[in-house]
Amino acid sequence: MALNKMKKMADKYNPNTYNNQSLSLISLRILALLTLFALLFLPLASAAENDTEQALVSKAFSCLQNKTSGNCDDLSTEEKIFTVLAINQCRAELNSDSLNSGECWPSENCKVKTTAQAMLALKSASSATQDWLYSKNAAPTELVWYLEIESDEPTSCTISYGGSSYTINIDENKKVDTNAGSCLFPAQDDYWLQISRSCYNTEFAVSCDQSFLTTTLFRKSISSTIYVSEETSSASAEGSTKETADNYCFADSGLCTYEGTLWAALALDAVGKDISAYLPYLITLADENQRYLPDSFLYTLTAGSDHKVALLGKQKSNQWWMESGDKYYDTALALYSLQKESPVPQQKTNAKTWLLDSQGSNGCWENNIRNTGFILASVWPKTFAGGTGGLSDCEASGKYCASSGTVCTASTGQVLAEYDCPGTVQKCCSVQPTVKTCSELGGEICSSNQRCVGGTTVSASDLRSTEKCCAGSGDCSSATAEETECETNNGVCRTGSCSSSEEEASYSCDTLSQTCCVQESGRPFETPGDGGGGSTLWVWILLILIVLVAIGIIFRNKLRMLWFRMKSGGGKLGPSTSHMPPPHFPPYIQRPIQRIERRILVPQHTPAQRPTPITRMKSGAQKELDDVLRKLKEMGK
Repeated sequence: MALNKMKKMADKYNPNTYNNQSLSLISLRILALLTLFALLFLPLASAAENDTEQALVSKAFSCLQNKTSGNCDDLSTEEKIFTVLAINQCRAELNSDSLNSGECWPSENCKVKTTAQAMLALKSASSATQDWLYSKNAAPTELVWYLEIESDEPTSCTISYGGSSYTINIDENKKVDTNAGSCLFPAQDDYWLQISRSCYNTEFAVSCDQSFLTTTLFRKSISSTIYVSEETSSASAEGSTKETADNYCFADSGLCTYEGTLWAALALDAVGKDISAYLPYLITLADENQRYLPDSFLYTLTAGSDHKVALLGKQKSNQWWMESGDKYYDTALALYSLQKESPVPQQKTNAKTWLLDSQGSNGCWENNIRNTGFILASVWPKTFAGGTGGLSDCEASGKYCASSGTVCTASTGQVLAEYDCPGTVQKCCSVQPTVKTCSELGGEICSSNQRCVGGTTVSASDLRSTEKCCAGSGDCSSATAEETECETNNGVCRTGSCSSSEEEASYSCDTLSQTCCVQESGRPFETPGDGGGGSTLWVWILLILIVLVAIGIIFRNKLRMLWFRMKSGGGKLGPSTSHMPPPHFPPYIQRPIQRIERRILVPQHTPAQRPTPITRMKSGAQKELDDVLRKLKEMGK
């Protein structure tokens, strides 16, 4: 038993066992501390970040409140509009700025844009305001319209309008043979019927002796790009369809105002009115009106993914938008359409971080009342249920908040203007909003490497994140691999800004939302970062440390052997006659160092081939081991 006890003591103080246990215990302790740190500190850090954002936003609301409280009469009509949008203050003063108590704004010279913005801010469904807006309808002259009649077989069709009927024939090549009165004549190689300008907004009734479908198409007069209306009608033989070239804008002083039409369509959509007649004008003239950021409006009005992609692609430096020259107003306008977006795009997260970082010390942005109000209404909207104006909370009243008025009416619901939802985009709906599938919308699902040709991209409930629904008479076709002008000139087309090693060039890309980036002299291409990622760097460092500690525990035996190898001067494990390190290490140079050493005496009868032990400093554990071995030796004599 004494020998067993001595043996256990020897095992306990064996260097291999001792160091193995030490490494394991140290590793476990480090892992436990890091894990405890992660569990305790990360939630606190996250909460601190949220508290910081909430504190800064509260400061912004307080700043706007202080700047406008008791001072509403001194504000411009535009400042009153965005103050009402953000904090529901200055409502009475805004109403007093109108003509005939809420007909149009401003009273001295009513404008479409200002009236529509006031209608949005007041959440007004006033018939007087709507009637005034509709009185400003005009027919834009920039668009050319076509009527398409298509059948799988040659057919004879009758087209009726204005009290008269006309017969046309469509042959096996799908070509039209003649005019249909003064409003319709063959065009585009006789495949379609062009609609005369004087006949826009006229209803055409079509009937054919074979199954057929009809739709309308349009383009800008100076462009070859053809757009297809969302609605396509079909009928069996002898059936009937109706088509209209809905072609409207809103006009100031008799001339179409593009920005005014954007805001008016948004305001009418908010109260559930059909705004489809204004979309052709807004869509076809979007390219030449980018300073108004039309994709933000069009994404709200149509939910088209193409508009969302174009909007996000216009973000500058992964932080803000600036098309009009005012980055704060444009950023608020861009984020206006993303209030209900889920998951939240990284571009919105980056923009929020930038806004909070660039906030003034008093809480406002550049002490600008309009921009501060618009930013708060777009990014951090509030509900003003039960406040001035007598609006009740929509969801608390058992109703449903829809992302827009159009979504509500498309779900066979009614927009309830007397109830309030957060922000300015959401509208209270009498039914729970639903989104139809792509097939229910009569469309085809296009994959990420396809594009919608001859149709319109619409939102659908059965789409994945990379898919789009191509509705109308469009088809999904594979994207071409032709080089752009930018790529031909050794550039790269990027969505957003160029990286630090690149500079912008004037060469064209596939879309207007892309920027051509060329390499600066002597520097390699870099991929632009997404911005805002530095704040989580410490989280990644912590996770990497935890992983390294876990690896250390798993491979502790190999690490122990590596540790002993290093302590023995880099030689191989086990007996060795050489004290030199491996050839790839620098040679070991012995320097005269005074030290206290003890040698384990080897008996004279030890075989000559046994190597001389390595001389090293003795730890406390080694000394105890020497004593145990000495006692064992004495007991064995």
